[in-house]
Amino acid sequence: MGNDDGAECRKRYELFRHHAWAGLGILSVFLALQYFISLPSWISATVVCVLSAYILISLMGTYRYRKGLLAQEMPAPSSVESEKIAVEKARLKLEKKRIKAEAKLKKKLQK
Repeated sequence: MGNDDGAECRKRYELFRHHAWAGLGILSVFLALQYFISLPSWISATVVCVLSAYILISLMGTYRYRKGLLAQEMPAPSSVESEKIAVEKARLKLEKKRIKAEAKLKKKLQK
C-alpha cells in the first residue's frame, strides 16, 4: 500500500466517520423533537428507518476504510533501534549510580 492509498483511505475513513456521527446527531435531535411534537407514526417510522440506514452505511464505510488509520501512524522502531535505546538507558542508569556513589563517598570523607 503506497502513501497515496493510505492518505486516500484516511480521507474516506474521516468522511464516513463524520457522516456516522452526523446521522446519530440528527437521529437524536429528531427523537427529542418527536417527544415534544407529535407526528404521525408512519412519518416517524420512515425518518427513523432512513436515518438508521444512513448511520449503518456510514459505519460500514468506516469499517471498510479503517486501514487508513494505520497509514498515518509512525512505524514501530526496529529491533536495532530498540536495542540502542535499551543500551543508552542502561548507560544512563549506571552513570547516575556512579555519580551518586561518588557524592556519598565525598560526603563520608568530609565527616
